[in-house]
Amino acid sequence: MDQATFTLLADRYMDMVFRLARSWLRSPQDADDVTQEVFLRLLRSDIRFEGDEHARRWLARVTVNEARRLCRSPWRRRTVPLDEHQPEEKFNKEEQRALFDAVMELPGKYRVPLHLYYYEGYAVKEVAEMLGRSPSTVQTQLARAREQLKKKLKEDWSND
Repeated sequence: MDQATFTLLADRYMDMVFRLARSWLRSPQDADDVTQEVFLRLLRSDIRFEGDEHARRWLARVTVNEARRLCRSPWRRRTVPLDEHQPEEKFNKEEQRALFDAVMELPGKYRVPLHLYYYEGYAVKEVAEMLGRSPSTVQTQLARAREQLKKKLKEDWSND
């Protein structure tokens, strides 16, 4: 891949790759590692993209695969997360903070499809292809995620 094409794709999609990895892994440091690995694979590849959407889907798929690989590594299974040492996210409104916290508390099987569908704008069929699940499974997971978020956010607001 030539330098100009790589730079263009990196500028355009680095945030998307990081957000997807962050959603999958819950750790900004791990998301940084996955983002770096995804763009190294892009730089080393000889792939010719048919358009922006093809490049975006390829990067999303590679991100999902790299996040899975990291989750399966023996090293990760033997470590304890240091959540209290993670940097605070910046939000303009308290509602944004509450929604982010509620989404990050969801199990991965709900959190990742939710991120791909709502934040990245993929269709249910595309999310299913990326995650290796059937479209009906993704639809069910999205419905359950919305229900869990609704319940969690109602509890948070009723406690205030």
